[in-house]
This record gives sequence, C-alpha cells and structure tokens, in this order.
Amino acid sequence: MSGTALDAAFFVRWMTVSSAAVDREADHLTELDSAIGDADHGSNMQRGFAAVAKVLETEPPATPGAVLIAAGRQLISTVGGASGPLYGTLLRRSGKALGEASEVTADQLREGLRAGVDAVAQLGGSAPGDKTMLDALYPAVEALAGASGSFDAAADAAQKGALATVPLQARKGRASYLGERSVGHQDPGATSSALLFAALAEAAK
Repeated sequence: MSGTALDAAFFVRWMTVSSAAVDREADHLTELDSAIGDADHGSNMQRGFAAVAKVLETEPPATPGAVLIAAGRQLISTVGGASGPLYGTLLRRSGKALGEASEVTADQLREGLRAGVDAVAQLGGSAPGDKTMLDALYPAVEALAGASGSFDAAADAAQKGALATVPLQARKGRASYLGERSVGHQDPGATSSALLFAALAEAAK
C-alpha cells in the first residue's frame, strides 16, 4: 500500500464517499449527540459535507492537498458548533502537509493525517481518552503505520476507537459538563471520525 500513488481524483472520491456516509448516518449521529451534546452533530455534519461534495464537484482542485484544504475550508464556513473548526483544521492541516504534489503515497497521506490530528488535539486542548474525536483519529493513524497498515485497518481501528468511548467520562467539550452522566454513551465526534476513515477505505476499493 505504501507505494500506491493517490491523485486528486482519489481525494475527491474520498470526500464524496464521506459526504454520502455522513448523510446516511446523520440521524444516528444526532441521536448520539442528543444524549451528551446539543443534538445537532448529525445535521451540522450533513450540511457541511454536502457543501464539500458540491464544491468539489463544481470546482475539483488539481492536487490532493488542495482537495483537503478546500474541503476543510468549506466545513469551517458551513458547520456550526465546535465540529466545523475541528474537522476543518483536520483536513486543512493534512492538506497543507501534503504540499503541492500532484500525487502522494499512502505513507505521505498518513504523515499528513498525523499532522492534521495533532492540530486537532492542539486546537481542542484534548488527548486520547478524553472522549472526543481523537479517540478514533489517533488509533486510525497508528493503524496506517502498522506492519499490516492499510486503509481497511485504519477504518477498523477508528471504529473500535469510537466504540471504546462508551465507558469513558468526557473531559472535554459539551459532554464534559455532564460529568459521570457522560459515561455509557458513544461519542458522536469519534463516531463521525470513524465514518471518515470507513469512507477512505471504501474510496480505495
């Protein structure tokens, strides 16, 4: 996998598949968010990724980095709450790390995503175990670096990371206000992050 060349069309496909996945799972994301948040994560993400898909279809950027930067910019401008800045930062910082190359390898994508995830951690002041999107993002990036590193492995790790947020007490974000009452609920941000990596694996097939 590490030597496979990924072009701008692949990244557009990834974002388009992500948009379809978020649209399909919007009600579920909102249901999760209604338990420990503002009950708007699904609708916010749905609106944001629909805008991403539209802008990429209308004006597809020429490089992988430019695709992610455009997607991130769109999310920041259309998604309400904390999700817009966090997801926007993830994609924009990852895109900037990829530079202006017309094609990137999976290894370069992994390093770009690592830069993006680190930027999310810095922006949110959070760490793995705080019951946030990082609980899915960090395992996914680590899985890409493993001996069997693949997009499928990353998707699986992100999904397991999201499920592992259920017994955690939230220490950051809106859910942290609930204290112990946040225990027993799956984090919506980690769940939508897992969708992003499931879409990456699907786009690569």
